[in-house]
Amino acid sequence: MLFSKKQTSASLLSKHTKVLVVLLLSSTLFACSSTDEEEDNHDTPAELVDFEHQFKANVLWEESVGDGSGNYFSRLKPFAAYDKVFSASRAGDVFAFDEKTGKTLWHTDLSDLDKQRSFWSNRVSALLSGGPVAGLDKVFIGSENGKLFALSAQNGEILWQANIKGEIINTPAIESGVVIVNSASGIMKAFDANTGDEIWQVEQDVPALTLRGISTPVAASGGVLIGTPKGSIDVYLIEKGQQGWSTDIGEPSGSTELERVVDVDTAPVVFGDKIYAVSSRGHLAAIELKSGRILWKRQYSSYRQIAIYRNTIFLTDIRGHVYALDRVNGIERWSNLALANRGVTGPALVDDYIVVGDFEGYLHWLDQETGEIVARHEVDSSGIHATPTVIENVLYTQSRNGDLQAIETPAN
Repeated sequence: MLFSKKQTSASLLSKHTKVLVVLLLSSTLFACSSTDEEEDNHDTPAELVDFEHQFKANVLWEESVGDGSGNYFSRLKPFAAYDKVFSASRAGDVFAFDEKTGKTLWHTDLSDLDKQRSFWSNRVSALLSGGPVAGLDKVFIGSENGKLFALSAQNGEILWQANIKGEIINTPAIESGVVIVNSASGIMKAFDANTGDEIWQVEQDVPALTLRGISTPVAASGGVLIGTPKGSIDVYLIEKGQQGWSTDIGEPSGSTELERVVDVDTAPVVFGDKIYAVSSRGHLAAIELKSGRILWKRQYSSYRQIAIYRNTIFLTDIRGHVYALDRVNGIERWSNLALANRGVTGPALVDDYIVVGDFEGYLHWLDQETGEIVARHEVDSSGIHATPTVIENVLYTQSRNGDLQAIETPAN
């Protein structure tokens, strides 16, 4: 479900499982940047056209992660650490694969914590939705029913679990022995990463109508940064949870709740002494890390993760248009509109390219300098819902049906 009311329960959300997020946003919201104003406002997904591929992607290995996320809203995606790739299914399967070979190293079923389910029992989904992320030799993953699990990165043993009011539908942050979780209810909690003991909790105001996304917390310089449903970037001190500065980048307008949705659902990106963030309706902005002062802002709208390489920001807007902008001043360098309304993911950086996935399960390689699509690869027709993960120029991506592939981009 794309939109959520503050009081909406997980059981109600589960009744609306068929989600094509980008199509709904494209048809009901607004033009995404100043460059879109003269374009047709239709929401039909662009047809893919044939072209001469500059190279063929090389699949190193392929494995299954249970049933994946199916047609549910999900940001579950692979995470690589400790020479392993960790991934999960919504139902409760958490896997660790060998990074090089894809061999399954361990599998933990979080839908059967007490090991009491018989062969004849129906499986009750664990509703996993936030993560996984690894650090301190542990793997952390959250669920829609407000549970945070800590597993051993070595063998998958459940080390501890904790609760938070609200859905955990994005990746936790890890910093200085602390794991921080942001929930859909506006509650953000910090836990001792080794014991699961609560360190602090803050409660943020949540508008009546918001996008069902929720920003991933990002740790930097002793603070934790989050985007909020009110359209701001807020900072809290990791040690005790006190709030520092808050900077608005969304621009609510119009008379209806829908027209005033301005969530910052993507994780802020820290680059040197600056922060870069984008609102679902409003702006892409560069912000001074120390003070929260806006250095520049440009009219783009997105709920997808942005990427930065050197002096270029790469962004996918709510209509599936892909842009490259100058990091110093926000001036647009190029745009590619060929993937409009295809549910395009955020961009992942691979060698001299950026890679985005789409709702039909294709990955598209775009040249970083020109924006030209130079290669395409089909993973699974069920679709790709989350930005691919890249480690040492190997791309890991998971389809909605749980098909996990490790893909190598040939060297130039």
